[in-house]
Amino acid sequence: MGAHAYQPTIDELGTPLIATTFVVVDLETTGGGEDAAITEIGAVKVCGGVVIGEFQTLVDPLTHIPALIQVLTGITNNMVAGAPSLGSVLPSFLEFVGDAVLVAHNAGFDIGFLKRACAAHEMPWPGNPVIDTVGLARSVMLRDEVPNHKLATLARHFSSSTTPNHRALSDARATVDVLHGLIARVGNLGVHSVEDLKEFTRRVPKQRRARRTWADALPERPGVYFFYDLVDGDHGPQRRILYVGKSVNVRRRVRTYFTAAETRRRMDEMVRVATGVDAVTCATPLEAEVLELRMIDAHSPRYNRRSKFPRRVQWLKLTTEIYPRLSVVRTVADDGAHYFGPFRSRDTIDRVVSAVQDAFPIRRCSDRLSLRRTLSPCALAGMGRCLSPCDHSISPEDYGQIVEGVRVALSGDIGSVVAAARERMTRLVATERFEEAADLRTRLEAWTSASVRHHRLAGLARCAQLVAASRSDEGWEIHVVRHGRLAAAALARPGDIPQEVARQAVAVAETVPTPAAPAPAGTIEEAERIAAWLERPGVRLIEIDGDWSWPLHAGLADGDLARILLG
Repeated sequence: MGAHAYQPTIDELGTPLIATTFVVVDLETTGGGEDAAITEIGAVKVCGGVVIGEFQTLVDPLTHIPALIQVLTGITNNMVAGAPSLGSVLPSFLEFVGDAVLVAHNAGFDIGFLKRACAAHEMPWPGNPVIDTVGLARSVMLRDEVPNHKLATLARHFSSSTTPNHRALSDARATVDVLHGLIARVGNLGVHSVEDLKEFTRRVPKQRRARRTWADALPERPGVYFFYDLVDGDHGPQRRILYVGKSVNVRRRVRTYFTAAETRRRMDEMVRVATGVDAVTCATPLEAEVLELRMIDAHSPRYNRRSKFPRRVQWLKLTTEIYPRLSVVRTVADDGAHYFGPFRSRDTIDRVVSAVQDAFPIRRCSDRLSLRRTLSPCALAGMGRCLSPCDHSISPEDYGQIVEGVRVALSGDIGSVVAAARERMTRLVATERFEEAADLRTRLEAWTSASVRHHRLAGLARCAQLVAASRSDEGWEIHVVRHGRLAAAALARPGDIPQEVARQAVAVAETVPTPAAPAPAGTIEEAERIAAWLERPGVRLIEIDGDWSWPLHAGLADGDLARILLG
């Protein structure tokens, strides 16, 4: 990354503290438990160090105030007897707060009461940002400055004009002075926005905060970013990629790794280990998604967990033996066999195979059968669940008709498998064998979802070239897809001719050899990302070279599957 002058954007600077409206709130209650009730609300609204409004009201808790609480706060049962109810106070309080940042001393207590009050009165909690002056003080104040972080202690330290006395408005006024004192303390530490203040409250390590300048030279464009460290190589230090990510705005996303927004422990470790971060700009968000997958596949970064082993899939193969069977394989070969998949889970494969075998009595053994050798039939043959080709009880021609039914089902007609399941489901329900019926339903769900997935990917894999475009705020996003692999991406900005940009993209697109059907030329996950983009509303097809088809039904809802099974 080359060093150059950089002017942060307004979004990157966050919300400046000087322009932020804060509402500092304090509550008095009948106790500390969740079943306690609010007796008083006090709040002070400030902006730029100036008080612009105050809110105070007693609240009828509709319950007895314990004597100890009456002594502590000075709020008695007689004082709240004629006070308004919480339900009538909340709307005016929330209106007073508006979209301001809420501040409280030990915010979990006060904000927790307010959230429960809103829920009890069926009012939506506005979700304002919250600053806790206790957490901020713990991060800022040194041990030799204050013995503890109680409000009274901090108010004395910052020479507050108001002494806290366990009355809501007085305590809120004192908290305002504490807040201003803490903000003045952190101003010299580079804290100039609400976001920075929250980082201090959450105690983001200083070392991590200091590294946010790494993002300064990164682009505000879609792309892929990668953190790295340096290791010794044959020709000097070399980059070792630790983590790969993608974003529609790389600079903004990378900055979050150095703030309180990033809470994953392994990411904190990764940032500490890394010696830098770099990025590759992409024309479109889809290109960024695909490049991220390819980089993770190529480098296997130690801190990436998802998409790390994209080639660990399995397929069902309908073999080309004289008596074909279903076999589980790891790759698709150009051998004339019929393949179905892919699958990432062996359990899913077993469910799909069971669903097919429920409809077609295809053999389940893995023996090599021939017309010159006769084997003893297995137990399944004796149960009538196998046609026993091992002892030639069925001819290759008749068995071939069964296999053709399997091939048709795997090729797109799921009706035969569903029909067989419906008949069996009816019998199971009639005899109240509900556990077996549930297992059957699970197998059918696996079968239908696997069929949809297979045909989505197979449709892309068959298509030699597909050019499509989708409109975005930046212009027309154009992609060239060849056999399920992203071969080129381009962006036609306002003023450009999209068709011309598409032609240029096709001209420079990657040459993609025809893969063994039905596997796509790229990884399965890449093809799925492309398929998801093609399914988005507003995507327009510009050119198709070859056949491209899509499953008629993208899936079955639970109610639909139950209706189909039970007729």
